[in-house]
Amino acid sequence: MTTAPKLAESAALPADLVRPLLEHAVAGGAPAVEVFAPATGRFVTELPQSATDDIERAFATARAAQREWAERPVRERAAVLRRFHDIVLAEQDAILDIVQTETGKSRAHAFDEVGDVAVNARYYASVAEKLLATRKPRGVLPVLTQVDVRNRPKGVVAVISPWNYPLALAASDALPALVAGNAVVARPDNQTALTALWAIDAAVRAGLPRGLWQAVLGRGSVIGGEVIARADYVDYTGSSATGRTIAQQAGERLIGYSLELGGKNPLLVLADADVSRAAKVAVRACFSSAGQLCESMERIYVHEAVYDRFVTEFVANVRSIELGAELNYDSDMGSLTFQRQLDTVRAHVEDAVAKGATVLAGGRARPDLGPFFYEPTVLADVRPGMTVYREETFGPVVSVYRVGSDEEAIAAANDTAYGLNASVWTKDAARGRAVAARINAGSVNVNEGFIAAWGSADAPSGGLGISGTGRRHGPEGLLKYIDTQTIAVQRVLPIAPLPGMSEELWAKTMTLYFNVMKTLRQK
Repeated sequence: MTTAPKLAESAALPADLVRPLLEHAVAGGAPAVEVFAPATGRFVTELPQSATDDIERAFATARAAQREWAERPVRERAAVLRRFHDIVLAEQDAILDIVQTETGKSRAHAFDEVGDVAVNARYYASVAEKLLATRKPRGVLPVLTQVDVRNRPKGVVAVISPWNYPLALAASDALPALVAGNAVVARPDNQTALTALWAIDAAVRAGLPRGLWQAVLGRGSVIGGEVIARADYVDYTGSSATGRTIAQQAGERLIGYSLELGGKNPLLVLADADVSRAAKVAVRACFSSAGQLCESMERIYVHEAVYDRFVTEFVANVRSIELGAELNYDSDMGSLTFQRQLDTVRAHVEDAVAKGATVLAGGRARPDLGPFFYEPTVLADVRPGMTVYREETFGPVVSVYRVGSDEEAIAAANDTAYGLNASVWTKDAARGRAVAARINAGSVNVNEGFIAAWGSADAPSGGLGISGTGRRHGPEGLLKYIDTQTIAVQRVLPIAPLPGMSEELWAKTMTLYFNVMKTLRQK
């Protein structure tokens, strides 16, 4: 394992950068909390917290701003997203510094978030006008019944985003809500609130009206219920346990919600796979953001014909990963973000080893690099009864398993309550698609880890099982933020018997009409 120098002493964010961002938070009514950089332990800022009055004020402001915003033409709203796209790319060094400092991740993995936001901003700016246009479907009586289906914004959307991908999950979910005509009240995690506040600041500079996208700050257990109690729709990314609670709270109010939750994602290496390519890409698939990624791989099933070669190459690649969190592209993997994540990783590895698992790479914390560094770890001989076998680690740990057939690999991949992401490796694309279709996951990548599906913004992304419900990305990622209204205008004749026509003759006439429409294959 190679290591890079520790983050320089100047890495903590300067006050003149932080202070303007905090002005976008509707907070101050509750005691502030201190935030520290996980890679170094250095103080970052004192973060104001929101009281109930702050939350009430944020929603009142949002509702007033939303009414005016919804009246603007969609193309004007889309123009804001295009300018936001340009700001994110032009000022990427600044936001990369913030993301790295708040999360501890490497710069390459932080850039994944910049790319995600840019792609989603461009995509929704391009498709919003078409998706939100009034539809004119066929009426019950063609020509005589004219129908308009209009799209109406939900109102104020709550975006409750986590700490692991603080830019992508705060901004890329807010953008389609905004372009659909909604206001957004964000509740980012305290650890990474500055990233979300930077996104809001960039959007305001791109032309978004002030008050339309705001942030309230505080622990979810403290203010989450107050946020949900005022929202018209809830978008949440986080744990399956918290997702259940949010679903109950939203259900009590009969409001919609979208939940992307945890994963215990499988990667399948079939007998005909390009082993070297799979062993290389699997490193990023498993260890992006130190494994703190819902989409990352925690289980690898390798056909026995290529198992030894794959494991040899994969382990060698893992051992060459360079650890560090300096604010440049020199390191491959950064730090975990919290002590609790480090504790979970350590507990899963120690439990597995105590019960007979073999450590092929890593397996150690690295306090010499920073408080929460842990080496990327590969385990073999993992069996049922070990915590890591079934529970999500959400850290830099992956287990490799030998399988004898595609059927065995598919069965093992599906032996989980989760269903978020999966990966299949084969030289035969048709075979890969066939195997992928049998895996219970919202997304399956063939010959890629997660970026192929995740980065394809025109395709929906989301989970099955306890990995969540609802979708982000694609048309679904925008249409979830609107309600439809059908306006039907009946012209000339009523939908009823004509004067002097009996109900019996009316029924016979309509029966003939229904059969003619079926014969003509009309919808």
